[in-house]
Amino acid sequence: MVTIREALDHEVEGIREQRVKAYEEHAPSIPDGHWDALKKAISSASDTGPGVELLAAELDGEVVGSVALYPAKLDAYDGLVDLMDYPEIRMLAVSERARRKGVAEALIKECVRRTKAKGSPYIGLHTADFMKAAMRLYERMGFTRLPQFDFEPAGDGIIVKAYRLTIEQSEE
Repeated sequence: MVTIREALDHEVEGIREQRVKAYEEHAPSIPDGHWDALKKAISSASDTGPGVELLAAELDGEVVGSVALYPAKLDAYDGLVDLMDYPEIRMLAVSERARRKGVAEALIKECVRRTKAKGSPYIGLHTADFMKAAMRLYERMGFTRLPQFDFEPAGDGIIVKAYRLTIEQSEE
């Protein structure tokens, strides 16, 4: 059974390393400059910034995934996109050995639960086409596209696509 909880201080560096390892599978399919920018973003200390909730997924006593839940109106993308009026899911990652076990979905559902508890009617995220499994999951969970909030971070044609979920319609 997957347990979702706040990440502990001593786990943060390992979570960042696990995140990079999880995202590395995409490196061969994207330009080097884009991978470099993505790696820098997912390795940064922004996941422990003011108001950011870093969540860990634990399975059999081991951290196997994580996600950062950014508060509304926080510049999560260094000025590349307008500030959102709702929380944003970022840097979702699951270790290879724990995939297809519901870990990512459990992390997302916890983000939705926390966002709902704070009274926000929406939760958002950004992803790219090269993250096919993630996009399928988000769409299956009811996230819908908001192309007006898309952006191109590395000037290489790869568009980071905005999605949003209406909380009232989400499942607990």
